[in-house]
Amino acid sequence: MGKIVTKEAYQKIKKDAKKSGRKVVLCHGVFDLVHPGHIIHFEEAKKMGDILVVSITAARYVRKGPGRPYFDDEMRMRFLSAIDCIDYVMLSEGYTVDDIVEAVEPDFYVKGQEYAKHEDDLTGMISVEEQLVEKHGGKVAYTEGQVFSSTRLLNQAMPVMSTDVKLFMEQFHKKYCLQDIKNYVEQMREKKVLVVGDVIIDEYIYCSVQGLMSKDMGYSARYERMEQYLGGSLAISRHLASFSNDVTLMSVIGSEENIHSRLLNELSDKMRLDLVFSTKYSTIMKSRYVSENEKRQELDKIFSVNNLPMMMKIDKTAMDTFKQHLQEKIRDYDTVILCDFGHGLIDDEVMDILQEKASFLAVNCQTNSSNLGKNLITKYRRADVFALDQRELSLAFSNYQKDEEGALLDLANHFRSNGWLTTGSKGAVLAEKNQLKSCPAFTLTVKDTIGAGDAFFALASMMAAVGAPLEAGTFIGNIAGALAANIVGNKEAVEKVNVLKYAGTLLNV
Repeated sequence: MGKIVTKEAYQKIKKDAKKSGRKVVLCHGVFDLVHPGHIIHFEEAKKMGDILVVSITAARYVRKGPGRPYFDDEMRMRFLSAIDCIDYVMLSEGYTVDDIVEAVEPDFYVKGQEYAKHEDDLTGMISVEEQLVEKHGGKVAYTEGQVFSSTRLLNQAMPVMSTDVKLFMEQFHKKYCLQDIKNYVEQMREKKVLVVGDVIIDEYIYCSVQGLMSKDMGYSARYERMEQYLGGSLAISRHLASFSNDVTLMSVIGSEENIHSRLLNELSDKMRLDLVFSTKYSTIMKSRYVSENEKRQELDKIFSVNNLPMMMKIDKTAMDTFKQHLQEKIRDYDTVILCDFGHGLIDDEVMDILQEKASFLAVNCQTNSSNLGKNLITKYRRADVFALDQRELSLAFSNYQKDEEGALLDLANHFRSNGWLTTGSKGAVLAEKNQLKSCPAFTLTVKDTIGAGDAFFALASMMAAVGAPLEAGTFIGNIAGALAANIVGNKEAVEKVNVLKYAGTLLNV
């Protein structure tokens, strides 16, 4: 048996070790670039026992920033297996180390000295890991060797960052350190946040395109599977609930029991749901037929179908109840995040309530195929911050003689405030005090761009709400967008721990 083993194969090794009374030591990490600090760490760990097991996080679970991990699973395990003091190498299939701890049941779980102060751990998981290790009869220990940064070494020596990202980060890092960013993000925890917007269920129907129909011009495809994700204001609320302890979603949905039970089961422990149920209105469902690209991670969209009515209006009874709730409760919140998807929830009266009574109002007014040219952000007269994309900006200022930069500044002047233009693979542009500041996209590798703009809006707006500099908001918003672009269809929320890890990687230049 070689050094690289599966969790299943290790069970015989574990049994033999326990029988012979040998102590097992476990180290875990990404170990993307093995350096002298790692060697010292492993050597010190081995001295604590008889058998040293080192596990790595599988690449698909790594959320450390652009181009990470630089080396794939096989290569990283090969590096480690070549180190004499390491006895066995294993792959962890999860975001946490739980599967490895449960499989190995180490006598000592060893971390570097940088984790000794639990409050400094970006992941916030060291305490949870300690409890799990102790549950299985082990102890957590820390090595004291010199700490190096493989992240910095990779950033400086390998082409993990594009030139424009590296140049941007070198300038950004002169103003802000990771602790600054962490402090702003931690302030979000105490904000009382109200999310107002259309509830959307995104349905992804996976299929294999076989070709064109023999007698028609349409596609012929083989059905594979179907998945449903919580989209629209639901997705934005889920992102925010990872950062704030007090998030409420206010909206109107249909009377579908399966949707009600799903929302209660998946969201009720993360946020408050202040939903009005209508018997005359169907919850918005958008079905996208997609094909998984064999050569790239990105999904190919084939076509979409939705259940939107021709006249996008919600019945008066439900809307009256919704408006009453909004009138009575809006002043209880520090921050209002408005997600106007143009599907009937935000009428003139709702707009007036939001603009007159919100303490802090962040506005996102979206254009899509069903409301093209009919849901323009300029219908609002107030936004403390705003975000929109290039098509939404061009429709709001439909003057072919005005360039994009001029239109963005005009929109900022319209609101007498500041905001962002998201530009896809180019990143984002901040309009602040009649000046424009660009931030490049932090990744060009994407699975699905659906929801990336929503994630940017949610986190950039929250940064503004806690009083962070707006350029720091652009930075966090772009990180959220990069993470969301590698999540299929709002399947998962953007988590605080992953945002901070991503920020730490970028700032380590």
